[in-house]
Amino acid sequence: MAILKPGRRNLALAAVCLMLCASAGATPYVPADDRIVLERLPEKGDPALAHLKRMRAELAANPRDLDIAVPVVRRALEAARTLGDPRFLGEAQAALAPWWKAADAPPIAVLLRATLKQSEHDFAGSLADLDPLLEANPAMAQARLTRATVLTVLGRYADARRDCASLAGRVAPVVVIGCEAGPASLSGEARAAYDALAGILARQDADPGVREWAQTLAAEIAARRGDFTAAEAHFRAARALDPRDAYLKGAYADFLLDRDRPRDVLPLLRDDTRNDTLLLRLALAERRLPDQRGIFTEHRSDLAARFDAARRRGDSVHRREEAQFRLVIEGDAHAALALARENWAVQREPADLRILIEAARAAGDAAALKIATDWIAAHHLEDAAVLAGLQVVR
Repeated sequence: MAILKPGRRNLALAAVCLMLCASAGATPYVPADDRIVLERLPEKGDPALAHLKRMRAELAANPRDLDIAVPVVRRALEAARTLGDPRFLGEAQAALAPWWKAADAPPIAVLLRATLKQSEHDFAGSLADLDPLLEANPAMAQARLTRATVLTVLGRYADARRDCASLAGRVAPVVVIGCEAGPASLSGEARAAYDALAGILARQDADPGVREWAQTLAAEIAARRGDFTAAEAHFRAARALDPRDAYLKGAYADFLLDRDRPRDVLPLLRDDTRNDTLLLRLALAERRLPDQRGIFTEHRSDLAARFDAARRRGDSVHRREEAQFRLVIEGDAHAALALARENWAVQREPADLRILIEAARAAGDAAALKIATDWIAAHHLEDAAVLAGLQVVR
């Protein structure tokens, strides 16, 4: 069973040209020499992506054939997850076009549609698909796991845990425990969630993709608990299973930055500058290293242009990342806080809470800080980095 990584684990569906489009009205660049390489297409060196290209061609000849469309969507989702390239999500949505608005779409099309809406941070739209889908098909495990993920992102932990519990007997135990560990670890049961997940990983083998997902989750829970040795071990185990996974790279980079190891981030991310979220983390590392000032300045300008272009398109998927950019790199606390507040209204993961606290602290906004402290108290959140940020305030 394929694990589709959750919202902020984040298949972020931005415009297809996010990394490549020039600003509106700019003069197109025409190379003076045919030998100049504009872009290296990823499928050139990846047999799986080359196969996806052939599948797309077959679908173009039969656009309403769901049996052809489904594998195209799944392969595009996997490519987007692995590479962090939003163009593959655009391809997935295009493949679903005949069923995108259909009220009577087949269940598999509805599930994939909900997954793509999740990636756009249209969580209400995703639930609007998943709720009736699961009412009609209560044993549909991937839909159940996807809804649990969406509910966790929204902070509806009890609802998410009910969906996870209903997976028992339908999927591998590691999937059930991993599903449960996410919301449990964010609502006062971090130690029990980590122990259960680490225990099942130690005694049960599983599909490499499932193990990589579970190892990454275990790493994040361990880091939130302040067990940095365990977190490092889980991150390394996950990377041994899938070193290309863009979400995993971002999570590990965050861990390294928190541990004041910016130089270790450079080799991890230097080849991922087309991915906005990874470029941000690379720039955050470069900012701390005097010998990287030149490339940092270049990456800072590149990020500013990308965020500005996204805003002109009405794309608000990367509010959290832009808030961090505005706060840490640009030093604009008030702009960062406005973005962090907008982001918090949409999704409520620990990283969303953290940037809200940091921006509120920098802007001296007591009301925003109260939002954060009330949330922590209500859900008994255990997160070393988040709580450390609040200690600075006090």
